[in-house]
Amino acid sequence: MSRFAFFDLDGTLADRQSALSDALTRLCRSRALSPDAERWLRIELADRATVNDFARLRDAFNLEESATDLWQEYVDLMAAAVTCRPEVLEGLARLRAAAWTIGIVTNGASDIQRAKLTATGLADLVDGFAVSGDLEIRKPDPRLFALAAARCGVNLAADGWMVGDNPTGDIGGGHQAGLHTIWLRGRPWPDGLPAAHHVVDDVTDAITILLNETE
Repeated sequence: MSRFAFFDLDGTLADRQSALSDALTRLCRSRALSPDAERWLRIELADRATVNDFARLRDAFNLEESATDLWQEYVDLMAAAVTCRPEVLEGLARLRAAAWTIGIVTNGASDIQRAKLTATGLADLVDGFAVSGDLEIRKPDPRLFALAAARCGVNLAADGWMVGDNPTGDIGGGHQAGLHTIWLRGRPWPDGLPAAHHVVDDVTDAITILLNETE
């Protein structure tokens, strides 16, 4: 039987928070931004970032640089800073070797998420990915999962899984798309949200569960 698994990117396969801290430190140093501007960025970009955030930064602090230039430097710095642990890459390679189809379903701006996928080596280990910026919709919208399925050449009605750290976006969205789910615990669980099929502390544990499903 053909099996497939979708993974979230930030906070699941890749460490966005440490990369964000490093990228903002380097950006603020490069552009000689004030401590107030740096604090503003760390608050505003904590969960997500788009070029519009840098337009607001520019207006708030009367910067001469264009929002586009600031955004592009941020994208490049994030791509340079983001990491995916070797054991995660190895786990995904084992899934592929076991005939799993692998996709990534992630919220975020298309250019920065694609830069991360390339920089971490994840792009070479997956069959397709869907980024919310591609359609201007975000998880938990099931249309994003449908786009990932189309790009991976799989049918959402088949025996599929969604792995992620966000209860509403990843687990709730996965349920809406008809997928089995594995939650990486950490964030508060919202009242009324159906439970995930499995709960783990690390994405490598989720990969082990999937590999056991193959047997």
